[in-house]
Amino acid sequence: MAMTMHVDIVSAEAEIFSGTVTQVFAPAEMGEVGIMPRHAPLISKLKPGEIRVFDQDGEEHSFFVNGGILEVQPHVVTILSDTAMRAADIDEAAALEAKARAEAAMSEKKSDLDYARAKAELVEAIAQIETIKKIRNRK
Repeated sequence: MAMTMHVDIVSAEAEIFSGTVTQVFAPAEMGEVGIMPRHAPLISKLKPGEIRVFDQDGEEHSFFVNGGILEVQPHVVTILSDTAMRAADIDEAAALEAKARAEAAMSEKKSDLDYARAKAELVEAIAQIETIKKIRNRK
């Protein structure tokens, strides 16, 4: 029997996933991290991107987070994010539209605050698009 750990993925709106898994992959600020049961304790910021978890049957589940915090304990992983969703629920057309809007806002550069906000929106939209591409390539 494979060793397991409990994972919770929580957004500001709801709990997105809670279950027993064998592996977790997350977009930590310093690069993608792979987590297995008995991993050393860790706290890291997350950047926008895909969270992948593998359940006890080996099935992969993909989620998108717009950033957040990753907390790892030997048998528990908690992911907190303002926005989290199942990767299959990402609206590609909306992500492409958000990317175009952010690029247009960045080119206008009305103020530093507007530019920073547009840049953050652009990073999130690109991460959503990349997540969609990764999922398509795995099929």
